[in-house]
Amino acid sequence: MAARTEYTGPVLFSFGFRPFFLGACLFALLAIPTWLLIWHGDLEYSGPFLATDWHIHEMIFGYGAAVVAGFLFTAVPNWTGRMPARGWPLAVLSGLWLLGRLAAAGWLGLPVLGVMVVDCAFLAAVIAMIAREIIAGENWRNLKVLVPVTLLGMANACFHIEAITEGAADLSRRLGIAVLIFLIMLIGGRIIPSFTRNWLAKHGASKMPVTFGKFDAVTLVFGAVALVAWTAAPWASASGALLLAAGLLHAVRLARWRSHAALPDPLLLMLHLAYALVPAGLIAAGGVPFGLLEPAVAAHILGIGAIGGMTLAVMMRATMGHSGRPLTAGPVLTIAFMLLLGAAAARVAGSTELAAGLDGITVSAGLWTAGFALMVLKAGPWLVTRRIGPKKVSGKPAQAPAQPTAAGRA
Repeated sequence: MAARTEYTGPVLFSFGFRPFFLGACLFALLAIPTWLLIWHGDLEYSGPFLATDWHIHEMIFGYGAAVVAGFLFTAVPNWTGRMPARGWPLAVLSGLWLLGRLAAAGWLGLPVLGVMVVDCAFLAAVIAMIAREIIAGENWRNLKVLVPVTLLGMANACFHIEAITEGAADLSRRLGIAVLIFLIMLIGGRIIPSFTRNWLAKHGASKMPVTFGKFDAVTLVFGAVALVAWTAAPWASASGALLLAAGLLHAVRLARWRSHAALPDPLLLMLHLAYALVPAGLIAAGGVPFGLLEPAVAAHILGIGAIGGMTLAVMMRATMGHSGRPLTAGPVLTIAFMLLLGAAAARVAGSTELAAGLDGITVSAGLWTAGFALMVLKAGPWLVTRRIGPKKVSGKPAQAPAQPTAAGRA
């Protein structure tokens, strides 16, 4: 295989994590205050969705899809040994993602079908590019990663179709969240114990996290079934029972990873805390059919806490590792993550007044925005400047991992 040529173009488009992590963080920073203004009636939304559907769609298929793309375009070159997507193809793909956000906001003046085509084109292009790289690199074992990404693309299309035909996207809201949660179950179940094991070995510990085994496989299956039931019938008692069982299983799974040992390392602890909100969200959703909680509470524990927390923690770690920075969170990024956890906790309060006349929704939006503002201020410059320190050896195919873990590796 020929060695990879030196890239001389704009740094932002030199590696997949750069434009998509930066775009995701900036979008998260701007979209929530915008939604708050719309929710309070201070700003008019003129897009193709109901205002609430726009908020949900953009968090899942705008923010979430950007993080998934950044992760994959960083991981796939490590699996295949091929050159990463960079330069103009990456710039065009980033532009396609941005066009989707503008179309969904109603700023392109497109009809509803035009918005659907423009918005769905991004994930379709991501799937096609990832498939091409995996097939060209004969990395057959990682073709499985295309399944959840394809499901995410299908969920996006369903969201548009449901909004057009029914007026509101009810089922598709949960489907999009469910796909992202399953990705966290799948990928988090590989990277969290792996990073924890590496950290413990470095510090001379003898007891390690339990490796992936039959229990994890059963837990993943339970999680998938429970998420399907929640998507299709969130009010059914059977769905509630499945969700409660899945939540308990994933709580046990997390306990097997020695989370308490991660306390001295905030960057590692973030991953454990974010994953803890997966079983918390499943259990909360399981309580809904029995009248214990409102649906919005469960959805936001999963959305803000599990998805927001895990994606933020992964973006931090991957950005540090791939830009040559030490894997140390520091006070700014630690506070950013804690603000996000605070946003999840405040959103549970809903419209209840918390302090100074502010309700839980407003406080949650403020904490989320502050957290991503700190992330952009601290990590934004790393994403647009060249890697510091010695360069990584590239152009050599490596043994591909059984699951997609490379994007978080230093």
